[in-house]
Amino acid sequence: MNGAVTIDTDALVNRVDKNRRHLARWAQREGLEAYRLYDRDMPEFPLAIDRYADWLHVQVFERRRPLTDPDLAAIRGALATGLDVPEPQVVIKLRLRQRGKSQYERLDDDAPSFTVAERGLRFEVNLRRYLDTGLFLDHRDTRQWVREHAAGRNFLNLFAYTGSFSVYAAAGGARRTVTVDMSHTYQAWTRRNLVHNAFDDPARHSLVQADVLAFLDRMRQTGARFDLVVLDPPSFSNSKRMRDTFDVQRDHVELLRRTTALLARDGELLFSNNRKGFRLDPAVSELADVEEITAQTVPQDFRRHAPHRCWRLRGD
Repeated sequence: MNGAVTIDTDALVNRVDKNRRHLARWAQREGLEAYRLYDRDMPEFPLAIDRYADWLHVQVFERRRPLTDPDLAAIRGALATGLDVPEPQVVIKLRLRQRGKSQYERLDDDAPSFTVAERGLRFEVNLRRYLDTGLFLDHRDTRQWVREHAAGRNFLNLFAYTGSFSVYAAAGGARRTVTVDMSHTYQAWTRRNLVHNAFDDPARHSLVQADVLAFLDRMRQTGARFDLVVLDPPSFSNSKRMRDTFDVQRDHVELLRRTTALLARDGELLFSNNRKGFRLDPAVSELADVEEITAQTVPQDFRRHAPHRCWRLRGD
């Protein structure tokens, strides 16, 4: 079977093209250049396929009988032909179960970056350099929620990655944004995203490279308060820059305790994570009023497989 293609790529292309025709008008109306075209629709193709402008990002999920290299080559060629995308711009990645910082390791240092439009804003993405692209598409509606609630408020973005929530808060008229992440690489990426959208004002939009837990402790000591907070932590982290490992199931109550302590009167906190099987500890209800809003934050193109869960916490 070496070198043999064992799959029907025509069936995959037909399904993806059907989805594309269904979604294209919606995406144009919403001003989206990046959206999901296919999400494990057929069991023989355990893929998630996202369109980023003129590129395709294909993630292959683990399964007992994995797709072979010839299968993947056939998929790349078929998608390129069927969706009229240059074959080098069909990027295929194996989405293995990640532990710690492996999802942030570099894959191709020379890979080009480009920007995509999303609801009147622009975000830099890179499909080949890391496992993740720089923009989590499943949080598109969560970002819109932030823009609609940010006017005149002090906004805090924790575990910020490339700062897309901060850009949306700035677009919504936030009085100030503070963006916190340990990575210098992603803080520089956040700055570029702010520049792409004409929000490059360090006095108003500050970036803090720090361990989130240490930052929260410092802010509590200074008496700082924020009106709107986004907390979207990783499922697990063992970064060398952190004092301890972090596990969102094990540690979320303490993390939320420290974060809600920074909420201003009538402040709001969005807490989200994508840990499969995550259970919110009932003790969280002792910290603030809690409402799950996942139904409002999962976009149309991600509803086949819920990618995250999201809660709104409101202070006194």
